[in-house]
Amino acid sequence: MFDLLASGVANEWLQTNKVLPAKYDPVPIVSTWQGLPLLNPPLAADLPLQKAIDQYLIGLKAMGLNPLQQGIWLQTDSVSLVNQQAGVPLPAASLTKSATTLAALKTWGFAKRFDTKIAKLPGSKIQGDTLVGDLVIEGAGDPLFVWEDAQALAYTLNKMGIKQISGNLQIVGNFAMNYQRDPQKAGELLKQGLSGATLAQSLTAAQLKDVNVIQSQTKKLAKELVGLGNFQVKIAGAVLVTADPPQNAEVIIQHRSLPLPDIIREMNIYSNNEIAQMLADSVGGHEQVMETAANAAEFTLGEIQLINGSGLGMQNQITPHAVSQIFRAIHRLARPKNLTVADLFPASGTDSKGSMLDRKMPIGTTVKTGTLNEVSALTGALPTRDRGLVWFTIINRGTQIPQLRQQQDRLLQTLQTNWGQPASPWGIARHNLAPPYLGDPGRNEIIVSKPN
Repeated sequence: MFDLLASGVANEWLQTNKVLPAKYDPVPIVSTWQGLPLLNPPLAADLPLQKAIDQYLIGLKAMGLNPLQQGIWLQTDSVSLVNQQAGVPLPAASLTKSATTLAALKTWGFAKRFDTKIAKLPGSKIQGDTLVGDLVIEGAGDPLFVWEDAQALAYTLNKMGIKQISGNLQIVGNFAMNYQRDPQKAGELLKQGLSGATLAQSLTAAQLKDVNVIQSQTKKLAKELVGLGNFQVKIAGAVLVTADPPQNAEVIIQHRSLPLPDIIREMNIYSNNEIAQMLADSVGGHEQVMETAANAAEFTLGEIQLINGSGLGMQNQITPHAVSQIFRAIHRLARPKNLTVADLFPASGTDSKGSMLDRKMPIGTTVKTGTLNEVSALTGALPTRDRGLVWFTIINRGTQIPQLRQQQDRLLQTLQTNWGQPASPWGIARHNLAPPYLGDPGRNEIIVSKPN
């Protein structure tokens, strides 16, 4: 066990599975140096760490920022390293998506899928290539049903001999498409997608505004599926939203969502607010997210204050300590499934799109970013040779977002230089490097091949 120099106050852990007791009493700032707050000093023998943190805070002060408004927490699995405002809830932007991630995994497990049912009304028959009657879509909260999935569904219906629907498109339950949660608008998008139409730029601008769009990274379509848009199902009627499924509706296709870990990983790589909110709503809302995350990561509810599941808004606040505890809890939860946090969050050297665009963190660092107009935040795990996995959270208050990101990346680079680059990433390598297959017709299970 390392001894901490902290003006007589030390955080020691007796178990590596419990970083802090349930009631956390953060150690205050104890003195100042050159007009800057002196952190609870790190390991007595780790003067390079203290120098790196001091220089980091000096850089922030040179930008006109108040170091007292910057939250920093660093720890290994057995000892704390840096505590700067780590017990104070701070606006953390999309770092709170880590809480949504943990709540979703604790609620449903890693095997969870959201099954959308496609059904026909009793007595509806296929005459020629037409299903006479309505087509019913019963959603179950799939947050990543997108354009490609609609067109793959058209392919499956065509394969069953259905190219036209004489009646209406009924939308029932929790159905969203292209991150659009309004069932009427989602139904209109589905109707358009089934028709084989391409996604117009004007529609993209209107429907996907302020959403980091997850685009299909592959065209790995089935051999018979030559390309999107080649399969069409024309719907003659209107889009109707109904509260309850029609009685005795016959399910003809079950559309399986991507596995929950794939959905979560895409949400975190692109920091997608709509997916995060849909997941949070499905587990019971932001209050349930707070309670589940606090219990699972073993910190007090006073360390997290949420108003939604996405992190949008300065009212979403969490302590740097709690964020790192959440990240560690997710990692512990993933390990028995032969997964790691890198299977659920972006990793430097593996991901270069979305929230990782233009970031220059050490290779193998697994992170969650967070950005608002006045906030730049970063949490994650830094693999090192001498300290193993170092769990960190940095929450900066300031408007110079590009400069703050550069400073964060530079600090992590300095820390890994001091502690050495590991020969292996200490168990946080991603297991599945293939991007998710959006629009996979193989996720459409035909229940009734020839509806009568």
